[in-house]
Amino acid sequence: MRAEGGIRIGAIFDLTGGLNIYGIQQNNALKLAVDTINAKGGVLGKPIEVVGYDAQSELSKYTQYANTAVLRDRVSALFAGLTSSSREAIRPIVRKANIPYFYGSLYEGGACDKQTFVTGPSASQQLSVLIDWAVKKYGKRIYIMAPDYNFGTISAHWVREYAKNAGAEVVGEDFLALTVTDYAPTVQKIQSARPDFVVALPVGANQTGFLEQFAAAGLKDRIGVVSTNYGSGNQQVVVSPAAGKGLVADQGYFQVVDNPVNAEFVKLWTAKYGSDTPIISEAVDIWNAVHLWAAAVNKAGVAQTAPVIAALESGLSFEAPNGTVKLEPKSHHLRQNIYIVEGDDRHGFKVVETFKDVAPAYENEKCDLVANPTLAQHFAPESK
Repeated sequence: MRAEGGIRIGAIFDLTGGLNIYGIQQNNALKLAVDTINAKGGVLGKPIEVVGYDAQSELSKYTQYANTAVLRDRVSALFAGLTSSSREAIRPIVRKANIPYFYGSLYEGGACDKQTFVTGPSASQQLSVLIDWAVKKYGKRIYIMAPDYNFGTISAHWVREYAKNAGAEVVGEDFLALTVTDYAPTVQKIQSARPDFVVALPVGANQTGFLEQFAAAGLKDRIGVVSTNYGSGNQQVVVSPAAGKGLVADQGYFQVVDNPVNAEFVKLWTAKYGSDTPIISEAVDIWNAVHLWAAAVNKAGVAQTAPVIAALESGLSFEAPNGTVKLEPKSHHLRQNIYIVEGDDRHGFKVVETFKDVAPAYENEKCDLVANPTLAQHFAPESK
């Protein structure tokens, strides 16, 4: 039942199905954030109430439950989605309903919408630093292995662009269906291309098999492997130490990030959920989203959409587990730290370099939602 005077938010995550390794942690982060805020008096002196839905790793459920959330449950804000397809299914619904929508996941970038706020890093934020770093460490010949849909293909565009900026070249690329399990042909292509490093963007359990087969072929000793999404679903826990040691990833958060805010966050998390599974970046993206929304409501003095979006566009910042994050008013994306980590032989990571306050440069270039509030588009870098 709804408590009298509470402020209701919606949460749609993949609690079951193949994406639940992400969705459970996203949902846990939302609940922990709400509990923490409510323990301090809630927002505007009122408790936050959560109406939750399980999308079951099915795209159609996102459409169904987003409509339910806005039409039946009358939520004041929505926190939902992992995949880009889920985000794109939700955006038209929340735009029509005119409520703030928070998407907390790393992604290929380019989503611009007055009602949509992105708290994960875009591909250009991650790859701008990763490619330059990898070229300096490994060399100038790059091979791309990626899934054959927008995350993989758009990320590959950014690899090519940043390779050119670094004086490097892409010597081969392979875009593969998520159902592929035999990577021998890809491994052979990599051997023939003789790259200095591979940009590997494996999605799902099948594609994680690429990392095992790459290591089994004996290529790791002479070819580096870097990724923007390795570890985002705790892949480092399931790959063998032989495959995981030395793999390089970069994201906005890893549990090994060392700062007092993260130490307190990890303490809260483990007290509630235990320490068996490392905290993933998408969990922190949702934690940050809830706190930014709550800060905006308190600043606005009401939970209505227009004042809340105006408050969000005022340049809100938050001391987050991954460092200070700041919401960019024009693009509705976050400036945030990007961490480069290296896998060890104990299913974990160590931070090897931190890039402070990385701007969502592409989104800031393409999106000015303050000057053009009717803009609703998913830009792809080919249109630059």
